[in-house]
Amino acid sequence: MKIAMLAPGGFDRSGTARVIPCLLWMVERLVKWGDEVHVFVLRQETRPGQWPLLGASVHNAGGANPLVRGSRTLRTLRQEHRRAPFDVIHAFWAVPQGILAGVAALGLRIPVLLHLPGGDLACLPDIAYGARTTMKRRLALRLAILAADRIAVPSGWMVEEAGRLGIRAERLPFGVALDRWPVAAPRRRSSSAPAKLLQVANLNPVKDQETLLAAAAHLKDRGIPFLLDIVGEDTMQGKAQRRAQELGLGHNVHFRGFLPQSTLRDYVYAADLLVVPSRHEAGPIVALEAAAAGVPVVGTRVGLLADWSPEAARTVDIGDSAALANLIADLLSNEDQRLLLASEAQKRAIAENADVTTRAIRNAYLAMQKRRK
Repeated sequence: MKIAMLAPGGFDRSGTARVIPCLLWMVERLVKWGDEVHVFVLRQETRPGQWPLLGASVHNAGGANPLVRGSRTLRTLRQEHRRAPFDVIHAFWAVPQGILAGVAALGLRIPVLLHLPGGDLACLPDIAYGARTTMKRRLALRLAILAADRIAVPSGWMVEEAGRLGIRAERLPFGVALDRWPVAAPRRRSSSAPAKLLQVANLNPVKDQETLLAAAAHLKDRGIPFLLDIVGEDTMQGKAQRRAQELGLGHNVHFRGFLPQSTLRDYVYAADLLVVPSRHEAGPIVALEAAAAGVPVVGTRVGLLADWSPEAARTVDIGDSAALANLIADLLSNEDQRLLLASEAQKRAIAENADVTTRAIRNAYLAMQKRRK
């Protein structure tokens, strides 16, 4: 099968920096199983280019003008289709990738799978997040939806979100690669050492470090010893770091910046709790990585955490820092419950690892092909 994928980026030629690991794992498996994969990225690099990655061919549009990037992507895709026809187009995010996939499919008669792995269905105008925050964006989303043969989202929570908008979506999750994240049995933590808390997310309003830091302040006020590592690129020019200082958390909270997966693993496997305080999540994949590492997750009732709660994750309402602090404190004081939570999450991550989820996505490709014939 010959597959065209459209993504904004995430396929850097290094294979380590500026990548989306779960998409790399999927591509790697498809190639291993004999498929020919071409990834069309719009802005991985500023200049047009092409390079091999994990057996796939990456075509970068480049350029500062979105219209130029779009037209260049369509032209390159059509040229590759003329060389040997594509069987399916898989677009990640509705705008502009879903729209471009729809335009390409009209002329080439190729089925389109549209995956909505992020804020495509979100509307958080106070932080300017989500593809539904303006009329123009809502229209673009609808165009991408209409152009697709199938709509996929990574979690049951997102299926429900789509249903409330009149969008029929199916759950096709991305799994964790167990060859990259080997399964480790949940371990008891030392009660004499500070609890190791971890957030893995870029510093931005939707990941809600404000609520996380407020929860950390509650824990400190209660005399609970802890260290919180926050791993991710800072997009807020030091705002979170300044807030941590204002709350007196300078000795408790450490901002680690962006870390490659090889270094990130050390932090995840060493953690006692992964904390996800986000205002919106479709996944996140880091919850699966933590589960493989034997680390339980707590956070807000969004995405995968909502699906897993209460058996495999513990959740609170969005923005409720006091409740989040209580949740963390309760689990740190009840080791049996913490380990039980980790074990249940690990079972689910193993059951839907990257091999399983990639096979399900490939089966969706085949079903679309069959329906078109």
